[in-house]
Amino acid sequence: MKPQRIVIGGASGFLGSRLVTELTADGWEVVTVGRGAADANWDDPAGILRLVDGAAAVIGLAGKSIDCRYTDANRDEVLRSRMDTTRALSDAIAASANPPAVWLNASTANIYRHATDRPQTERDGEIGGGFTVDVSREWERAFTEAELPGTRRVALRISIVLGDGPATHLLFRLARLGAGGPQFDGRWFPHSRYRGIGSDPSEPEQPTWHPTRGRQRFSWVHIDDFVGIVRFALANDSLSGPVNVAAPAVSDNRTFMRHLRRTAGMPIGIPAFRWMLEPATWAMRSESEMVLKSRWTPPAALLDAGYVFTWPELEPALRAVDAEIRGR
Repeated sequence: MKPQRIVIGGASGFLGSRLVTELTADGWEVVTVGRGAADANWDDPAGILRLVDGAAAVIGLAGKSIDCRYTDANRDEVLRSRMDTTRALSDAIAASANPPAVWLNASTANIYRHATDRPQTERDGEIGGGFTVDVSREWERAFTEAELPGTRRVALRISIVLGDGPATHLLFRLARLGAGGPQFDGRWFPHSRYRGIGSDPSEPEQPTWHPTRGRQRFSWVHIDDFVGIVRFALANDSLSGPVNVAAPAVSDNRTFMRHLRRTAGMPIGIPAFRWMLEPATWAMRSESEMVLKSRWTPPAALLDAGYVFTWPELEPALRAVDAEIRGR
């Protein structure tokens, strides 16, 4: 029997490359849209249509990483890269004589407001404001705006993924150097890098800083569960709409950093205040929002649908990642 075809857009990154390996092992015929060695390029609508028409499923993961400095050029590219690639997949599905039964597209847990008072689920979460929120809103709008009656759509609101990727490597390296303490928000000079973007720009959340004292919530998911959730979403016809891709044991910054130090074998960790974080993130070409925003996004839809997590608790997940990294 000929294997079913699945199209992955943006397969060259940490998540996409892992999915290609895992889904190929599952018996799918995996084809990719991207640049370079992909089966079709983003600027080739006919090539994308050739892959999508008759495919069983599509997964969209493309987009410039938000782990960058929010310069005007980077802001525009973060948004454009998501909108253009999502619309390219949408146009191909709309034009297909035999459209795929399901389309999973990446989104992000950044769509919700800074939350320390209550969890933000798919049913009752509150959309925030500012740059990363607007990018998320516009991304999901591009995903849902077309009429695609033959294709079930799932927006994967992905939290921080722990695995053998660059972000996790950096965290472990900082912890082993003794810099694995909690991160504290505080007052800072006003700037406009977090201003809204897109067709209906929103105002950044106020106040612009939160006295969380390292208790900002930290939603995460192990890479094994990211792959498991993709498999589950492909197979589960009842799952549609936004889905929080996060482990049920949401942590906070202090607790996460403590588990990270323990896993790394470093008993101490210097805390980082915002006045320390701002010049450090400037030097690293990143933004302090990456560690200071409180993301409390439990996986209500997945749990209701019956997904069983391989790594529901943080410390065992970190130990598994550390063992994988050390075993390379």
